[in-house]
Amino acid sequence: MKKLIPLILLLLIVTSCKSKKTVVTKKKQTHTVKAKRTENVSKDAASIVEYAKTFDGTRYKYGGTTKKGMDCSGLIYTSFSKHNINLPRTTSGLKSTGDWVDLKEVRVGDLVFFATSKNSRKVNHVGIVTSVRTGNVEFIHASSSRGVMISSIAEKYWYFSFVQARRVL
Repeated sequence: MKKLIPLILLLLIVTSCKSKKTVVTKKKQTHTVKAKRTENVSKDAASIVEYAKTFDGTRYKYGGTTKKGMDCSGLIYTSFSKHNINLPRTTSGLKSTGDWVDLKEVRVGDLVFFATSKNSRKVNHVGIVTSVRTGNVEFIHASSSRGVMISSIAEKYWYFSFVQARRVL
């Protein structure tokens, strides 16, 4: 009996040390955005969006407005300035420019605003709508972590950060 107890303990230890392999998959959560597909894109809006797309991949630089580096409001300012449309340089200046638009009614070229700071609904990020399809709105913006890129409002992060849309054209 005395030899049986250490054997049982040894058996328990060996079986409890068995590694468990767990697989973690990171599924990109998306949400449906109540937006209607828009067919009529103005010539100016299409041109502004195409110019903004030329900065795709540009690294983020606070206060930047060139291919060497750009921030979110710098992308808007530069893209619209190229087409002789003067807008404020900062996100706080842009958030009250133009007319408020319901997300369901956004069009290519509209500005979308986000509050990305934790526990705050204060607007601190902006992008330009690049495409509108039923259930999805895509926008180009300068992300502080990945530079200029196109994202979707249907992505969980942007869906919950969205604050407003404005039309400046």
